[in-house]
Amino acid sequence: MTKATLFLLSLFALILSYPARGAAEEYNAKNLTLEECVQIALQNSTSGIKAERALKLSGSDVLRNYGKFLPHVSASASYSPATMQRSWSTTSEGYTKTKIESTSLALTATLNIFNGLSDYASLKAALSAKKSARHTLARAYETIAYDITQSYYQALLEGELMLIAREDLRSSRDQLKLTGRQFEVGLKSMTDLYQQQAETASRELVLIQAESRARRSTLELLRRLQIDPESTIGLADPPALGTDLPVNSADSLTARALRNRRDLKASERNARALKWKVTSARGARWPSLDASFSVGTGGTSYLSGSSPLYTKNASPTIQEQLENSGNYAVSLNLNWSIFDGFQTGYAVQAAKISHLNSMQDYDDLQRTIQIDIQQQLGDYNSARTEIITAETSLKAAEAAWNAVRRKYELGAAGFVDLSAARSTLFEARSSLTRAKYNLALQKNILDYTTGSIPLPPVQQD
Repeated sequence: MTKATLFLLSLFALILSYPARGAAEEYNAKNLTLEECVQIALQNSTSGIKAERALKLSGSDVLRNYGKFLPHVSASASYSPATMQRSWSTTSEGYTKTKIESTSLALTATLNIFNGLSDYASLKAALSAKKSARHTLARAYETIAYDITQSYYQALLEGELMLIAREDLRSSRDQLKLTGRQFEVGLKSMTDLYQQQAETASRELVLIQAESRARRSTLELLRRLQIDPESTIGLADPPALGTDLPVNSADSLTARALRNRRDLKASERNARALKWKVTSARGARWPSLDASFSVGTGGTSYLSGSSPLYTKNASPTIQEQLENSGNYAVSLNLNWSIFDGFQTGYAVQAAKISHLNSMQDYDDLQRTIQIDIQQQLGDYNSARTEIITAETSLKAAEAAWNAVRRKYELGAAGFVDLSAARSTLFEARSSLTRAKYNLALQKNILDYTTGSIPLPPVQQD
């Protein structure tokens, strides 16, 4: 193999691998904001894709039901190159045998005039079902945005907790170095040195666990984004994290949720569709009236036989017969099923039960929304209070840590006091971080419960 051939093969392999590498590095170029993560998830999420397909199918169902008001047109054609007939004839002695060639063409149009309003009810049901599918798609988008926001904040939270654990380990290592120097000059005992070493090892374990949780939360976000798991993504800080947002009363939030929730609207439209299906099922009890129009032509050619009625000269060609002969018919057909073995009664009863169940689901969803609003509003108010408490706790923990550390360096405090103060400071920092992200998470849950999840403009319904 020549060097030129090797060069061409290497170049070809590089070209094939370039797009894949570009796709993998697409999300590595910059830190992803929350809005960008939501946009990626809306494009890749399986639930959103399925909801879009369901909406498309409902549109086809509407078109199908519109087609019921149009005439059904069918065409038929037949050609028989040879038909052998052997029969007894009373005009001649014995049996006669005839061989003929035949062709026929027909066009039929049928239009339903009345069928108990079944077609009209089916159309109204399809229109309501399409609106329900549209609301379902919008709610699916909101669910995706809600889920991504939760995962995004969780990944950021675990990342900050990892940084706090790393800072705590750095402080513990610095204290270990100081304790080691103090032990060398006789200011600290061997017990103090061993205790500080154990404390540092414990902080290393806490950091390892925090790094593991941060890694898992990032992978979970990648799972929900449905992008390459090998991608190393960065997350941008959300704006105004931890700000105290004004919240209306439970009654106003409930009214907003009942007005905005797309799944509630979808349930209401679905109940309407099922109600129209009851009317459609009842239509089978009425007579069906159809108008029909048909036109056709045909021809027969004598090939051979013993019958004196057929002669080659007297029989016109098939083409002449097709052009000159023809028939048409206009008819009205009335069909009324008097007894069908209780099939219509069962269909009507099944449609009624489906409609009643859908109304029950609608009422249950309304009550669930009202209860969820009260629960989520209480959780959000608790999260606001937790931030105030966590800030106060952090200030006290910082002051206590600084005081105990100075006493420990001077020999006025023991290692137990120093370790307790460090643990309290670490927990206070972690608690404040958790409280801030918990407030953002609770606000996201409240927005989802009220149907106010913000979506990218390109994806809004």
